Amino acid sequence: MSKVRNKGKRGRGRRPNHPMKIIPLGGLKEVGKNMTAFEYGDDIMIVDAGIKFPEEELLGVDVVIPDMSYLENNAKKIRGVVFTHGHEDHIGAAPFLLDKFSTPLYGTPFTLELLKGKFKEHGNKNVQMIKKEAGDVFQVGAFSVEMIHVNHSIPDAVALFISTPSGKVLMTGDFKVDFTPVGCPSIDLARLGALGNEGVDLLLSDSTNVEREGYTMSESVIGNSFDELFRESNSRILVASFASNVQRIQQVCNAARMNQRKVAFTGRSMHNITRIAMELGYLNIPKEDIIDASEINKYPDNEIVIMTTGSQGEPMAALTRMADNTHAQIQIKEGDMVILSSSPIPGNERSVTNVINKLFEMGVKVIYQELYDVHVSGHARREELKLMLAMTKPKFFMPVHGEYSMLKHHADLAVSMGMSPDNVVMAENGSCLELQHGELSIGESVPAGRVLIDGAIVGDVGTAVLRDRKLLSEDGLLMVLLTVDSDNGKLLREPDIISRGFVYMKESTELMDEARRNVVRELESMSSTTRSDWSQVKNRTRKNLSRFFFNRTKRRPMILVFILEV
Repeated sequence: MSKVRNKGKRGRGRRPNHPMKIIPLGGLKEVGKNMTAFEYGDDIMIVDAGIKFPEEELLGVDVVIPDMSYLENNAKKIRGVVFTHGHEDHIGAAPFLLDKFSTPLYGTPFTLELLKGKFKEHGNKNVQMIKKEAGDVFQVGAFSVEMIHVNHSIPDAVALFISTPSGKVLMTGDFKVDFTPVGCPSIDLARLGALGNEGVDLLLSDSTNVEREGYTMSESVIGNSFDELFRESNSRILVASFASNVQRIQQVCNAARMNQRKVAFTGRSMHNITRIAMELGYLNIPKEDIIDASEINKYPDNEIVIMTTGSQGEPMAALTRMADNTHAQIQIKEGDMVILSSSPIPGNERSVTNVINKLFEMGVKVIYQELYDVHVSGHARREELKLMLAMTKPKFFMPVHGEYSMLKHHADLAVSMGMSPDNVVMAENGSCLELQHGELSIGESVPAGRVLIDGAIVGDVGTAVLRDRKLLSEDGLLMVLLTVDSDNGKLLREPDIISRGFVYMKESTELMDEARRNVVRELESMSSTTRSDWSQVKNRTRKNLSRFFFNRTKRRPMILVFILEV
């Protein structure tokens, strides 16, 4: 590369100041787990600390967070964490970060309120949170940070302009360009354009929707769809959406009011976020329009709207429990209308489809994105991404927030607009970019990866545990109890074999009887010396049964052997 060069291939002359390091620790070649460290001399500033929801093969894992070992090893340098907005993929790992070290947190009002709830639930105490607004400029160690208002599917989203004596970086965060947003100003294009004129050395831009042509529709379009659907329906209406999409909640409530319907909220996150948004003034709902979910049966069907969580088919979310007929307060009935005002997060498609099918089977009219304009994305499409590149005019560009295909499409988009391929960086988690004197070089990588969270267990769910879980899920478990004479190791009774998830014992009597005979023959063939070594007895019994069951069933269950000495 003529501009972005490998640091190891050039001399390192004396420099009057430090390079500005940009180190992505999550969010590249993946959707979620967003975290980036900025380092200048003895100061480190972190931007965002997000989670990622586990893939199917991560059995039993609740969430995935970034590997923070580099930050732990440099904890004395950390001056603060700045958050771009309050979605889980940007704030979800904050409680785990504060378990490792204490540092000030900077964010906009809505983001900090969401963080307060997470810290209370997690048990973090004495957290220093510093409230900032779009337009504010402040210092975090050696870094000057300016927050710039952008549109997204959550209030108070901001881009960050980060500068040191070595360079200026613009980080868009998640954004879209919405000229007619609901309840908030349009994206601050004037300031973004001004920064472009002043000079942006490096742009880090959201890549989530780069594969989609054109522009993302305005949030205000959805309001007309809700009004039309509400007006034409005489049934109860349930709207499932992300609880964090406050603009969507406002539009549902506006349409309900125009059509003389009361609104009931259900789902813990829906209640929490609605309360926060109303307290901060981001939601404007007359109190007389809201009823408790326990009161919905007091009203005619055509006077009720239920706003619920569960648009992603989450097992414990309110809509899923309604579809399973296990919700404590609300029972779905034939003729209801359910509006899924969201799109499935990658990996959730099957869960969402299952919920839709269950609802149809219950005689419900289901409306979703493919049928009606009931959802718009919070991420910029190609034309908006072009606009961001054109306005900010960066010298260097690195696409972020996306799987590899998204990052590659975004990089190609920048080149198609005239940027030199040498100035476009395809990085990965752990890459260390160094910005200094108008040049961008690539230094030595730092540790980066994933840490698995399973309940209260952090990081101990390794490859071996996941392999065992996969084996258990596919082939089941066999437990073998050997009752032996403690003096000579001989069997005192027939082996006990218990199956869990392998075969149904009552229908597999012959198979189990033959397996017991195999175990007896194997033990009788052992020498007295071998029988006195319990580890060898267990290993030979396990191998013998594994071979036997594979020959008979072509399956390899996990086999646990226990020895009872008498």
